[in-house]
This record gives sequence, C-alpha cells and structure tokens, in this order.
Amino acid sequence: MFESRLQSERVDLLAKAFLAMESVEDCYRLFEDLFTIREVQDLSSRMEIALMLHDKTTYNEIVEKTGASTATIGRVNRALNYGAGGYERVIERLKDKKE
Repeated sequence: MFESRLQSERVDLLAKAFLAMESVEDCYRLFEDLFTIREVQDLSSRMEIALMLHDKTTYNEIVEKTGASTATIGRVNRALNYGAGGYERVIERLKDKKE
C-alpha cells in the first residue's frame, strides 16, 4: 500500500471530500469554495501539461500552447517520471473513460 508523506487526518478529509463529488458541477462548486481562481488555473494547467507530456509533446510546444514556464513543465515532468504515480493513474483513467 502507498504511504504518502502528506498523509494526515486533515489531508484524508480533503481526499474524501474530492471522492464525494458526483459530477463535474459538484467539483466546480467545491473548487470555487476551496481554492482561489489562480489556484484552480494553476492546478488545471499542471494537469494539461501532464497530459501533453504523456503524449510526448515537446517543451516548446507546451510553452506555446499553455504559456506555462519551462520550470513548471519541468516540475510536472519530474512528477511524471519520479513522483508518486498520481498523474499516471489519473491519465490512464481519463483515457479509459474516453474509450
């Protein structure tokens, strides 16, 4: 079983809150209450970058399309390659739902 460095009762509550959402609308409502607009933009940008990196898009193409810094792209790339596997799990699940 995976053990996160972040694990705590408080973070468990946050994870359970996300898992309790039943629709995209529910997620948007929680996002608006929980995060600043900038935080939602940053998180959604990282997810987009992860998808693009997974699809072998070059850094230059990602910069052009998203406007993200190469530092952000590098951070997401490190997480994809050496992180806890969260991006990979969600990318595979999103791709499975498309099929």
